[in-house]
Amino acid sequence: MPEIRDCPGPDPHPRAARRFAVPAGATDTHAHVIGLPPAYPFVAARSYTPPAATPQAYLAMLDATGMTYGVLVQVSVHGTDNRLMVETLRAHPRRLRGIAVIPLGLPDRDLAALKEAGVVGLRLNVLYGGGIGFDQVEAYGALAREMGWHLQFLIDARQLPPLADRLSRLPVPFCVDHMGHMPTGCGTQDPGFRTLVGLVRDGAFVKLSGAYRMSAQPLPYSDTVPFARALMAAAPERCVWGSDWPHVAHWDPMPNVGDLLDLLAVWVPDEPARHRVLVENPARLYGFPAVSPGG
Repeated sequence: MPEIRDCPGPDPHPRAARRFAVPAGATDTHAHVIGLPPAYPFVAARSYTPPAATPQAYLAMLDATGMTYGVLVQVSVHGTDNRLMVETLRAHPRRLRGIAVIPLGLPDRDLAALKEAGVVGLRLNVLYGGGIGFDQVEAYGALAREMGWHLQFLIDARQLPPLADRLSRLPVPFCVDHMGHMPTGCGTQDPGFRTLVGLVRDGAFVKLSGAYRMSAQPLPYSDTVPFARALMAAAPERCVWGSDWPHVAHWDPMPNVGDLLDLLAVWVPDEPARHRVLVENPARLYGFPAVSPGG
């Protein structure tokens, strides 16, 4: 049985970006809140054990970094127990949206309650324990269409080529986490990454996030730059940014969220394009109020 490793918490002193001013309406599209057992049990089939990541700490991070909105993604260690995420969404309905992990077959009342709380999508995850895989992706696509939701995928891009046709036929938008979550050493010409670029060009969203999960280098993760720029070149209107706070399953030196925002200035040096990534694109995908440049 694989070892379940304890992972550290995030930098307790998040800071603002130093290389650009975060615009009004900016959205962090990828973060987690984590409770502790026994109130919020961890699934047995997990690859790491995290410390708590409280709603209060997440909101403090948003405030410290100048982010207007946030998207909470159901963390794998809580499996399909979305309670903490939903409680947090309900407490902050104007500022937060959520991506849930659910089994098929939930009663209509439970689905309606998730939507009313601020859930706007469903996540399928094949990389960490506690997730739901792609065996029934079509069924999840049909459910998402019925609910007015999108799908979100945590997958290594090297696994995408045999799935691409199925994904391209989904009846709802979908978003791929962490630029495909593959090692930068594979290169931007890797068939899996080229498949991801093609899916993004054809309509998928992608998160410019998780640099430290891909990089073979320390900060500032310079080897990620060609990957982010290739995705931006494919569809600047469908790239969004995420902090990936609190950086679970990461054992190297923890980045400060300000470091990750500064990296966005290198990935997307053009200010109007960066405004699309931080404000306009997530407003469209997650249903936040749009804020125009300078507004």
